[in-house]
Amino acid sequence: MAKDEAEAVKWYRKAADQNHALAQCNLGNCYASGQGVSKNYVEALRWFRKAAEQNDAFAQHNLGVSYYNSRGVTKDEAEAAKWYRKAADQNHAKAQYNLGFCYHNGRGVAKDYVEGYMWFLLAAGQGDESAKEGITTLEGLMTQEQIAEGKKLARNFKPREVPPAGGDR
Repeated sequence: MAKDEAEAVKWYRKAADQNHALAQCNLGNCYASGQGVSKNYVEALRWFRKAAEQNDAFAQHNLGVSYYNSRGVTKDEAEAAKWYRKAADQNHAKAQYNLGFCYHNGRGVAKDYVEGYMWFLLAAGQGDESAKEGITTLEGLMTQEQIAEGKKLARNFKPREVPPAGGDR
C-alpha cells in the first residue's frame, strides 16, 4: 500500500481538531518533519503544546526539544527542562535522558550530578544508549556517596500516573 502523507495529515487534523492528543502530537510531528505538509516549526509547536497540555508525554518531550533547539520558539533551556520533566515523570525514556543531560550540564536547571545520574539510570533501564554513556561519564565525576544516592533515587522513582488524554499509545 502506498504511503499518502497528505491524506494522513488530513485525518490527523480531523482528530486533532476534536482534541485527540495522539493526533495532535502526530500532526506536530508532521509539521516538524515536513511529512505531508510544508515544514513549519511554529505550527508543530502549536500542536505539541495542545497535546502536552493534555499530559501526552511524547508531546511534552517534543515541546522540550522545541524549546531546547529553538524550533518555532526562542531558545529557553529552563522551559525545555520543565517540559522534559513532565514527560520524564511519566517514564518517557528520551525525556529522562534529556533531563539527565540538563542536570549534568546545568542547562535550564542548576547543575546536579546526583539528579542527572538518577535520570540517566532510569533512561538506561529502558534501553537508552546515550543514557548508558552518560552514566559512565558522570560516574567519573561523582563520589561513591553521590552514586549511591543517585541509585537510591532511581530505585524509589514512581512514574506519575496521569489520566489518559485523547488517544492511547
